[in-house]
Amino acid sequence: MVAGSRELRTDVPNSARMYDYFLGGKDNYEADRDAGDKALAEFPAVRVTAQTNREFMRTATRYLAGEGVRQFLDIGTGIPTEPNLHQVAQGLAPESRVVYVDNDPLVFSHARALLVSAEEGRTAFVLADAGKPEEILQAPELLETLDLSQPVAVSLMAVLHFVPGDVHEIVRTLMEPLAKGSYLAVSHVTTDFDAGPDDPEGMARLLQVYIDRGIPVQPRTRDAVERLFDGLELVEPGVEMIHRWRNPDEEFPPGHDKNVSLYGAVGKKV
Repeated sequence: MVAGSRELRTDVPNSARMYDYFLGGKDNYEADRDAGDKALAEFPAVRVTAQTNREFMRTATRYLAGEGVRQFLDIGTGIPTEPNLHQVAQGLAPESRVVYVDNDPLVFSHARALLVSAEEGRTAFVLADAGKPEEILQAPELLETLDLSQPVAVSLMAVLHFVPGDVHEIVRTLMEPLAKGSYLAVSHVTTDFDAGPDDPEGMARLLQVYIDRGIPVQPRTRDAVERLFDGLELVEPGVEMIHRWRNPDEEFPPGHDKNVSLYGAVGKKV
């Protein structure tokens, strides 16, 4: 795949660049910042949501590396924000191999930052859509980097809610050819904590900002997120708020679950 296979549009907001804006990054444009400011007005905690999602990625990656996983497929990578997944994985196991996937040419332009690997390991980048899992699995960059006969951890952090179509089928297609012992790690937005559709502080108001700007987004309930792991063995504690996942003893301020509004889970192919 080549950079020219996707058009870089700077005049319309992009979910990855809005995410970069929420994280305090510089790789965004006026359209992204305008949409981001509207999102902040509707749901001021969105920066907390973004930051907590990054921490969950690091927590899940550390767990997977600790379980002996040495191959990672990160789909919906977004603009590099250190520490990136390969830095976390290779910090624990330098021989780890990581393939990043995103459909944004701006992310592709930053791929050099993602490809700085530990000497013992390897990283690669694939320009592809999360909604086209067959393209991802057949990409030469992936096949040259990962050995699909050995376990692979598929990371889908805050991406499936932006993917139109049957996301359950997308997940099934991604996991089906992978070896036993592979894992799936997901974080996903929810409106379960909204008081109702007109909640002035509800996540639904934030999501409407995306929808109004032509970015499809679909929140899911806890049960719907759990169904993404059909056929897999959920790692304890199962589907949980991402800040609480394997973090049972920490106390959080009132309303923090609502401010985060992301479920997370890790499942193993057995």
